[in-house]
Amino acid sequence: MTKVKVHLQPVVYNINLPTVLKTAILPGDTTERLFIATQIGEIFYIGNGVIETFLDIRPRILELGAATGGYDERGLLGMAFHPEFYDNGLFYLHFSIAGSQGPGALPGSFMPNPCDPQTLNLKWTNRETQYNHIDTVEEWVLQPDGQPVKRRTLLNLRRPFLNHNGVNSLNFSPETGNLILTTGDGGSGYDPFNLSQDYMEVAGKIIEIDVAKTTGTDNPPVVTRFDELPAAIQETLTVIAKGVRNITGISFQRFYNQYIKYAGNVGQDLVESIFSFVNYKPIPVTQLIQASFMNSQSDETAFINFGWRGWEGAFPTSIIRDCPADSDLNEKIIAYYDEAVKTSELRLQPLLNYYHEEPRPDKFGGTALTGVQPYMGYEIPDLTGSVVFTDFVRDEGTRPPVRGVLAYTRIRENCKLNEYSIIDTDYDFGSASAYYVSLGTNQDQTRLYLGAYGSSNVTDFNQGTVFEILP
Repeated sequence: MTKVKVHLQPVVYNINLPTVLKTAILPGDTTERLFIATQIGEIFYIGNGVIETFLDIRPRILELGAATGGYDERGLLGMAFHPEFYDNGLFYLHFSIAGSQGPGALPGSFMPNPCDPQTLNLKWTNRETQYNHIDTVEEWVLQPDGQPVKRRTLLNLRRPFLNHNGVNSLNFSPETGNLILTTGDGGSGYDPFNLSQDYMEVAGKIIEIDVAKTTGTDNPPVVTRFDELPAAIQETLTVIAKGVRNITGISFQRFYNQYIKYAGNVGQDLVESIFSFVNYKPIPVTQLIQASFMNSQSDETAFINFGWRGWEGAFPTSIIRDCPADSDLNEKIIAYYDEAVKTSELRLQPLLNYYHEEPRPDKFGGTALTGVQPYMGYEIPDLTGSVVFTDFVRDEGTRPPVRGVLAYTRIRENCKLNEYSIIDTDYDFGSASAYYVSLGTNQDQTRLYLGAYGSSNVTDFNQGTVFEILP
């Protein structure tokens, strides 16, 4: 693949951890502006060369990092503007609710043991008390006076663990006009309760929400399963995909008269994966519930299935055991053999895998996929039509400073695993670390934006920089 080098032009310095980067045109305005949502609950936009506050919901966000040494995967995780935002002022937020902290679904860390069937068949019990926090999806409106106000709550979701809540988790489909919510598997590691494959569980799914439908309630119950929702809310939901571990949103690339969908799935110990698909058959939640009520199996072939927890990208999910004499000879044991077999034919093959351990000199060892965006601009011709992605930090040991990675791949028609190439950047971070935490684009995908942070901890404040990626 062509070697590409780009220039990183700082747009804003010294902000908190930027989780979402998107553009929109404010009602009554003529300029497409970059909006930046931070994990702690601030939303800014760039106007006339200065940064303006659009909305600040920090008091509504759960306290982050206090009990975890600073690292956290909760907070303000999703923001999306309605396709008719310019006319109706509607936008949507996904965040972790202040005061909703619980003890968690398990007393300690989890590791499956193929020799102990009990560890392979855990159930999430006492869900109303044994959970970590509550996430919410809300609809807001920008009033004529320029003040945003909340209109209604679409979903309240009880989450079992701190991590795997999704990031850049709200996006609108240009095909259906529906809001798409991407949820992680609920966290811990190895999906202890196999929520991602259970079609009745909200966790580990890609969900479409028809926001044009009214539900008769502005404060829905807190749930973990689709069948716990009121019927009117069930009727607004369809499920696109399951088998999700933790996902960096969904993006769309127009290709003639159809759209290619891309979704990045964060890996466990082996690989990071990017999936692509064109055709899909969303299944109404009401149909899933009816099948469950009748004890009949829903049409499993209709789901887009990313394969987790039986599969991690193109590999059966493995447990890595150290070989003390030589770390290059670490033992890899299949964690869930039966589940890998059951989902082997149903799962979607990834477009791209990149690996945590990478011996090839022109590649990199990955840590966690943080963004996937098509680029349809012409200013960087070698990237035109490609799919750009970011990794949190290149695996080069633990010595600071660390650096994230920018790379790209291309769609191909033979369904084989794809290759990728690292994108070189010219920015000098000096002695500071640079974790690549987000990747965004403008509305027609002709401009790319990168969010970098000087720490892996959300409690280390004001260490963020947002760049535009230029030739």
